[in-house]
Amino acid sequence: MDIISIKPLLAVSVSLVSSMLILVFRRHKNIRESWTILASFIKFLIVASMIPAILRGDTIVYTVISILPEIPFKFRVDAFGLFFGLLASFLWILTSFYSIGYMRSLKEHSQTRYFACFAVALSATMGIAFAANLLTLFVFYEILTISVYPLVIHKETPEARSAGIKYLVYTLSGGVVLLFAIIISYSFAGTLTFSDHGFLAGCASREILQMLFILFIIGFGVKSAIMPLHSWLPTAMIAPTPVSALLHAVAVVKAGVFGVVRVIYFVFGVDLVSELGLGIPLAYFVSFTIILASMFALVQDNLKRRLAYSTISQLSYIILGASLLTPHGLIGGILHIAHHAFMKITLFFCAGAIYVVTRKENISEMNGIGRRMPITMLMFFIAVLGMCGFPPVCGFISKWYLLLGSVEADQLPIVVILLTSSLLNVAYFFPIVFVAFFKKPEKEPESKEAPIFILLPLTLTAIISLILGIWPDAPYSFFQIANIVFQNVTGGVI
Repeated sequence: MDIISIKPLLAVSVSLVSSMLILVFRRHKNIRESWTILASFIKFLIVASMIPAILRGDTIVYTVISILPEIPFKFRVDAFGLFFGLLASFLWILTSFYSIGYMRSLKEHSQTRYFACFAVALSATMGIAFAANLLTLFVFYEILTISVYPLVIHKETPEARSAGIKYLVYTLSGGVVLLFAIIISYSFAGTLTFSDHGFLAGCASREILQMLFILFIIGFGVKSAIMPLHSWLPTAMIAPTPVSALLHAVAVVKAGVFGVVRVIYFVFGVDLVSELGLGIPLAYFVSFTIILASMFALVQDNLKRRLAYSTISQLSYIILGASLLTPHGLIGGILHIAHHAFMKITLFFCAGAIYVVTRKENISEMNGIGRRMPITMLMFFIAVLGMCGFPPVCGFISKWYLLLGSVEADQLPIVVILLTSSLLNVAYFFPIVFVAFFKKPEKEPESKEAPIFILLPLTLTAIISLILGIWPDAPYSFFQIANIVFQNVTGGVI
């Protein structure tokens, strides 16, 4: 049942309003940052208030304006949109606190611009999560692209500006391809509204639909950092660490994989993708990214760049799970959106904490850092265990479902790829832990952790990564919502 409610619009608008208030109170940093915190809590509470309706099987809709026939500017909160919106809004709370501690500790310039753009980016992320159709999603997708640009070039160095230009060239080009695919879809289907079983079946020839699918994958694949469309992401690591956390865990790249999953299940639909023979080829295509990105990660000395290549690899896990078109594959892919978010944001938060305390960015310079910052590096280790697929951290759950999904699809080579990837995860993550805890520093360091506004968020995200692994099927959990997504698009039950 559709429930008409203004809540989706409010969830999108609250951070947009806060960005204006941040600009108004730019000379009063305490008030400015209070608006950031207040907006993040209000946004999360609005999103969380929609959980009961979605768990009942309802959807929440709100039409803002009709643009063209059958293309309203409209919000529709289904289980998948709520999953993404709940994740982004919750992590914005923790990232806001972390940002305050990080920016103040380093006495960064242009903090008003930073917090305002951050708020706009989260507003766009909510719009993507709750979009009822491809056009609404596209509008917010491009707003997200533009709002993140000032964050990428925040340092305003030549390297930062170059990274910003590269980011825009890649993401705007992807947007052009995406818009082209949307126009073609409308010309054949006469609608762009997401449906649980897709809306393109029978609308065009097999060849045109296959070409259209490829265009969508390219359009969303840039932000998803599918190789060879990934180059902008490691370059963007020059941005401040909270921005890197935003890029990797919450907004930009997750918006890309969110779009890919929307296309597979809500634009084409399971039956059409299977009929066109597109799912398994896509799974093998992103498997190339999973392995190659992990190999690139092995040779990175800069901690953030190693984490960046890890993200490129892990994002393709999500697309792989969706493209298998199997029950456990879909659940595993969707769960990994959340599980990867909590684990990867922990790792980036730890990298930022290390930089705030020591000004060190390279792994080769971090001998004994675990003795100096034991809490930070313990949380880092928890996240590493999850990224490598070790229980009881949540990464084990989603990887296990991906393995089951591969077996269901009778794709044993993909099972081998997933296991190989986990071994590569160990190969590029565990040396960091070894350097931190078992290599002696040049001189015995004094124990010193980052400020509480930095330390507390990274501790919470690490603990949540553990909780999601120990109790994945808790009431109102991501697992429960992911299972509803599966039921909606397939009619099955796990």
